[in-house]
Amino acid sequence: MRFTIDHEASEPPFEQLRRQVTDAVRSGTLAPGARMPTVRALADELGLAVNTVAKAYRALETDHVIETRGRAGSFVSAQGDAVAREAQRAAIAYADRVRHLGIDRATALDMVASALDAES
Repeated sequence: MRFTIDHEASEPPFEQLRRQVTDAVRSGTLAPGARMPTVRALADELGLAVNTVAKAYRALETDHVIETRGRAGSFVSAQGDAVAREAQRAAIAYADRVRHLGIDRATALDMVASALDAES
C-alpha cells in the first residue's frame, strides 16, 4: 500500500496519513495483521518529519486501527464484532508463530484446514 501526502492541502499531513490508513483498512486494502512500515521508513518515503508519522500512528492506535507490538513493529488491528476480532487475533497469532517457526504458507494453510476439518 502506497500512501501520498498533498503538501498543498489544508488538511495536516498527519491527518492525511491517518485518514488514508483508516480508509485502506475499511476497504480491505490493508488486511488485519498486515505489517505497517516503520515510522522512520514511512517518514522518509513521504518526506515527512518522524514526529508527524508518529503522531498519525498514535492516533491510529487510539482509534484501534493499528496496534504496536513492541520491537516487532506496528500491524493492522483486528476489526469487526467481538467474535470476528477474537478470530482475527487468533489468526494473527498463528501467522506470527508459523513465520517464527519457518513454516511456509502452503503448509501453514494445510494445517489450519486439517484442524478445521477435524471433529471436536
